[in-house]
Amino acid sequence: MKEALQQILDEARKRLQEAECIQDAEDVRVKMLGKKGQLTGILKSMGSLTPEERKELGMQANKAKGEIEAMLNKTFEQLKEKAQEAKFKAEKIDVTEPGKAHKLGTKHPVTITIEEISKVFKSMGFTLTEGPEVETVYNNFDALNAGPNHPARDWTDTFYINDDVLLRTQTSPVQVRTLKAQKPPIRVFAPGRCFRCDTPDATHSPMFHQVEGLVVDEGITMADLKGVLDSFAKQMFGEETRTKFRPHHFPFTEPSAEMDVSCFKCGGKGCRVCKGSGWIEILGCGMVHPSVLKVGGIDTEKYTGFAFGMGVERVAMLKYGIDDIRLLYENDMRFIEQFK
Repeated sequence: MKEALQQILDEARKRLQEAECIQDAEDVRVKMLGKKGQLTGILKSMGSLTPEERKELGMQANKAKGEIEAMLNKTFEQLKEKAQEAKFKAEKIDVTEPGKAHKLGTKHPVTITIEEISKVFKSMGFTLTEGPEVETVYNNFDALNAGPNHPARDWTDTFYINDDVLLRTQTSPVQVRTLKAQKPPIRVFAPGRCFRCDTPDATHSPMFHQVEGLVVDEGITMADLKGVLDSFAKQMFGEETRTKFRPHHFPFTEPSAEMDVSCFKCGGKGCRVCKGSGWIEILGCGMVHPSVLKVGGIDTEKYTGFAFGMGVERVAMLKYGIDDIRLLYENDMRFIEQFK
């Protein structure tokens, strides 16, 4: 057994000297010191020896084990350093090589327009709020005074998920949610995506963006609405911009109006953009209908409010001279990179 111990020690020393990687050293450890290793086998066979022989052989076996472990630790350390040096050499950077150009992206024109609109309304004290794109029929239609026979409720105009749930057709449901969640004074605006069953063409898309605005407080009048939107138009399109309000009808406002801005391409003289009229329709607005205020439990004897909504794509197309809404969704980088 003494000779076997010496042979194990010599073999371990030789194999560790020849080891070229950490796995080679690990194989030696398993072969010599593992559960089924050579040294472990000798220790297990000592049961047949006399007490004196077991004591002497045990001392020698432990000494051999200690030497092998010391050699293993030293070899592992050397091989790790060797592997690290090889890794560093493989990852060496040649600073003389030309650098790789990284193209910078740009914001989408719809994103740019939403940020510009948001900046204007935040400067006037409005708070940004949001609502879900998957909305209830009640919030999208009923609470906004659009009764069961309203044409917009037809399945040819609206994406229904089931009888009670749909993809919102406008950002106006955020009005309802805000009125239910907050008490006056209220001054919020809500940008977001909307969906309608439209066939894509130069001016229509089944998915588009709107920005909704809502103000509710004591003594709010149509003059406040006109003042806010006139200020918005001047900040968005230039100080020389003029506004014009035309009577209209929306079920959730009374009275209702559409707002035109003087053409920012021709200054109101008449051109192709404004179709010679000098004016461009930009948004719909009006005083919040008392029935809508009551949905949120607002005292209509004490509070009044106004609301407005505009299409983001329409604003972007007018401002940047885009003649086809489909360009905004085709993701052609040649088009998008023009807005850097």
